Amino acid sequence: MRVQLTIALSGLLALPAYSAEIDVNVQIPQLNVAEYHRPYVAIWVEGADQKAAANLAVWYQQKATNEGAGTKWLPDLRQWWRRSGRTLKVPVDGVTGPTRPVGTHALKFGSQHPELGKLPPGEYTLVVEAAREVGGRELLKIPFTWGGASAGKAQGKSELGLVTLASKP
Repeated sequence: MRVQLTIALSGLLALPAYSAEIDVNVQIPQLNVAEYHRPYVAIWVEGADQKAAANLAVWYQQKATNEGAGTKWLPDLRQWWRRSGRTLKVPVDGVTGPTRPVGTHALKFGSQHPELGKLPPGEYTLVVEAAREVGGRELLKIPFTWGGASAGKAQGKSELGLVTLASKP
């Protein structure tokens, strides 16, 4: 009898399951330069303490070239590298992938994402950082509500174009 009571109480104390989703569009602009290289891009979520709460995507050169392995240049994504990159063992399933060409890339992340699904509802910041060989660096931030409805955008000036975010419960 006591075991049944414990099971019933533990069921009452369980946290309710919820689902949430964020849609992100990241624009990689066409640059008029003599030597063009696709940018490395990191997309992550920060909490109010500015610590990485979830890595969403990391785009990098995945094949070794005569210049070395692509992972060699991941520290060029300086903010991401300091906050969480140096502790990751890449590749990370569902997070890392190849660099992307010029254009707008639509991404959808939900509560089933390996890291995002662990976040409690609340206020966060989406961070998108880009670094390019023989190019520059750029970092954009968009505040949003995880588990609620919000929208935002940030306009890059060099390595990134328009980045938009829409979150919904």
